[in-house]
Formats: sequence, structure tokens, C-alpha cells
Amino acid sequence: MIRKLLRKFGRLLGHRPPALQVGALCRDPKNGKVLLITSRGTKRWIIPKGWPMPGRSLAAAAAQEAWEEAGVRGKIGEHALGIYHYDKWQDEGYTIPVAVQVFLLRVDKLDKAFPETKERRRKWFTPTEAAAHVDEPELKVLLARLDRA
Repeated sequence: MIRKLLRKFGRLLGHRPPALQVGALCRDPKNGKVLLITSRGTKRWIIPKGWPMPGRSLAAAAAQEAWEEAGVRGKIGEHALGIYHYDKWQDEGYTIPVAVQVFLLRVDKLDKAFPETKERRRKWFTPTEAAAHVDEPELKVLLARLDRA
């Protein structure tokens, strides 16, 4: 509720609405665990995410990010599980608000080599464990919801 009010007043005061990113919540259908990766800069635990891509659906862009950042291949759902927000640091030293639309990806294969192999770590967690490792409150809720599904 407060976040919605802040966004509304921010727009009135000339602040921009959040930029849109897409994310893949990568889940092993056999054991229900989810894959987290480390961010390149701060090494925090996150889900694979990135910007929408021309010529691809939002879900397809999320699946591409999952492969580039985590080596994940699988089937992605076309409907978003939900959205979370965070502030993305820019090289210039400021942050921009970002809304991440999250899609569930059922993992079929985990490649050993992928574009960001040397830049990230990846690790499987139960949804509850994953929720404890991420910083974003709304992402914690999305992950915790998986344990009840």
C-alpha cells in the first residue's frame, strides 16, 4: 500500500515509473527446489533476470536470461507468477526503480558452460531457504508461496 502511494506521488512530482525487467524462477520439477545465482557486482543471491528483448515475449526473454546467467534450459510458463520491485544501481552512482515480472521455469537441463559461467555462482535451495537468502521482500513472498503450492 505504501509503495503504491509512493509511486503515485513520485509520478506527480516528476519521478519516472519503474523500468520493467523479466525474471525466471527456475524450479526443479522433481524435488521442488529453486535455483538462485549470485549477482555480478555484490554477489547477493538473486534469480536470473534482465531486460525485455525485441522480438521475444516477456516469458521467452526471461528464459533466455536464465540460460545466459545460470545455464538453465527448460519450459517456461507464459503467465507471470508475480512482480517484485528493487532499486538497480547504475554505473553513474544512482539507482533506478525496477519492477521485475517473474515467470516460472521448469528446469530440464543445467548446462556446465554458459555465457556468464565465470561471473556467477549458482545453488539449489528449497523455496523457504531461497526466500531467506534474497533481499527483496516481494521476491521473498513469491518464493515462500512455492512451498505452499
